[in-house]
Amino acid sequence: MCVDCGRDFELGLRLRCECGGLLEVVHEFPWVDRDLFDGRLSQRSGPYGSGVWRFKELVYPGLDVDRIVSRQEGNTSIYSHRRLTEYTGIGKVAVKHEGENPSGSFKDRGMTVGVSEAMRLGVSSVACASTGNTSASLASFAATTGMNCVVFIPEGMIALGKLAQALSYGATVLQIRGDFDAAMWLVQEASAELGLYLLNSVNPWRIEGQKSIIFELIQQRGWEPPDWIVLPAGNLGNTSAFGKALRELKSQGLIDSVPRLASIQAEGANPFYSLWAEREESLTPMEPHTVASAIKIGNPVSWKKAIRSIEETDGVVEQVSDQEIMDAKAVVDRCGIGCEPASAASVAGARKLVDVGAIDPEDDVVCILTGNLLKDPGATVNYHTGVIEGVSPRFSNTPMVVNADLASVEEALNSLALKGSRKE
Repeated sequence: MCVDCGRDFELGLRLRCECGGLLEVVHEFPWVDRDLFDGRLSQRSGPYGSGVWRFKELVYPGLDVDRIVSRQEGNTSIYSHRRLTEYTGIGKVAVKHEGENPSGSFKDRGMTVGVSEAMRLGVSSVACASTGNTSASLASFAATTGMNCVVFIPEGMIALGKLAQALSYGATVLQIRGDFDAAMWLVQEASAELGLYLLNSVNPWRIEGQKSIIFELIQQRGWEPPDWIVLPAGNLGNTSAFGKALRELKSQGLIDSVPRLASIQAEGANPFYSLWAEREESLTPMEPHTVASAIKIGNPVSWKKAIRSIEETDGVVEQVSDQEIMDAKAVVDRCGIGCEPASAASVAGARKLVDVGAIDPEDDVVCILTGNLLKDPGATVNYHTGVIEGVSPRFSNTPMVVNADLASVEEALNSLALKGSRKE
């Protein structure tokens, strides 16, 4: 169904309405209950061992099981830590770490469904534009199936950890002279003219897979929703997916209350925040600038779906600076959890929402971490060595250079009060 004009379409290759609007999958759900999904938790192989396909009846009920392309994605953990509580000021705060997916980000949840639909359609070549994580995930799933994969990335604007994945998995990598939004425009043109199946979040099947983050989170909590779910916001696929997931869980009687969504953008890439704060009728694109490359997007395609998610959940949109993002990342990392910069926007956003009075310190809050620490090791090292322009590392852990002798080691440890007692 078109989210703009409401026109219905049959399943197929079409990704946009004739009016230009994005399409959304509308399911006729079979009867389901919590016991069905809980009963699959013991499965460790096959499609129902996946943290996405465990919820097949809510993700893609009409797909034949033998069409499913899965890498056992999902099944990601929820963590709590005193440092997170101290930093955010929230007594009950936890993080769900989507960086534990096979390719290291939440993108695998959407890609397993998108690539499965590509298989059903008999597609031979798939494509995406990417700041890194989408390309890594699509390249991985395409390699699994033997599909041709073409990824469009902004030249010089992708973390090497992500570029390495796309190259290693055998994708054809096209480095576009421009930013992500230029790559996104070009991949849509190329897909329409050259017969590539587009697997950015403009593809509604990606959204269906990303819904499972919410399904799994609430199942892990014994089907008790938190008060707030806070997430990073770039191209707005997750904001769109989360609202749809909550709407469907409520309609199927699987939850009694709906948590509020908080969608967090970087200050230097904040068109959705500006739209929300100024109560504008349409999104105004911008040139993005932020250290958080995964959300460095100035013209997010899913903003209309995302606005609906925020409005339906009585949610909010907030922005955080690169300083706040990198400090929050350092706190997450020091918990032994770790994440890439964009992920930490959720934790930084939760802290800011407490400061402005939107989140009560007594609220039950879950922040979504979207990517693995090793996705962007350069940003981490640059933070701790103090070379990120405009960012002063509050929680730096600078490497120390010492001579190759015991006295130098002892001097260094004494300076940090780390010298331990000798074991006899």
